Amino acid sequence: MPTAITHSVIGVSAACGFISEKKTLKFWILSILCPILPDADVIGYLWFYIPTYHFFGHRGFFHSLFFAALLSIFIVSVFYRKEAVFSKKRWKYALYFFLITASHGLTDALTNGGRGVALLAPFTNDRYFFPWTPIEVSPLGIKAFLSQRGLTVLINELIWIWTPSFLIVILLKIKRKKQSIRPLIVRMLATINNWNKRSVI
Repeated sequence: MPTAITHSVIGVSAACGFISEKKTLKFWILSILCPILPDADVIGYLWFYIPTYHFFGHRGFFHSLFFAALLSIFIVSVFYRKEAVFSKKRWKYALYFFLITASHGLTDALTNGGRGVALLAPFTNDRYFFPWTPIEVSPLGIKAFLSQRGLTVLINELIWIWTPSFLIVILLKIKRKKQSIRPLIVRMLATINNWNKRSVI
C-alpha cells in the first residue's frame, strides 16, 4: 500500500480541485480522512491477527469500491443532510467522496507487493493488481516504516503520486484563472467596440 501520508495527499489534491462556493473545515478534514480510512483494516491485521486473505483482512472489503460507495453515502447523509436528497449538489458531494475513498484501493492495486486488492468485494474476495505496478509497497508498522525501506517508499511515492497530484492541481488553477479572466476580456472588448461605434457616429 502507499503510505497514509500519500493517501492524504491525494485527498488534499482532490479537495483543491473540487469546485465549490465554500470549502469548510469539515470538508477539508473529510477529504483527508476518506482516502486513509480503508487502512483501518491494518488494526485487525496487527492487533487481532486477521489474515490478509480474510474478507475483512488487509486490502479486503474496506478497500473495495462497494465500501467506498457506502462510506460516501454515509458521509453525505450525516455531514451534508441539509442538502436536498436528489439535488445536484448532494450527488456531487457523494461522487466526490466516493472517488477519493476509492482512490485508496486503486492506488494500492498499483503497488508491487502484497496479495492484491479486493476491489470487487463483497461480490468476490479475489485480489487484484493492475498490469503496471510502479509504486513501492509500504511496510506495515511504524518501526518498519522508520527505516531505509520507508525512505525508499516515500521517494517512490513522491515521484509517482505526489508530483502528478500537484501538477494536476496547478493545471486546474491555471485553467480556472483563465476562465475567470475570459469574461472580463469579453466585457473589455465589448466596451472598446461600443466606444469605436460612438466615435464613428
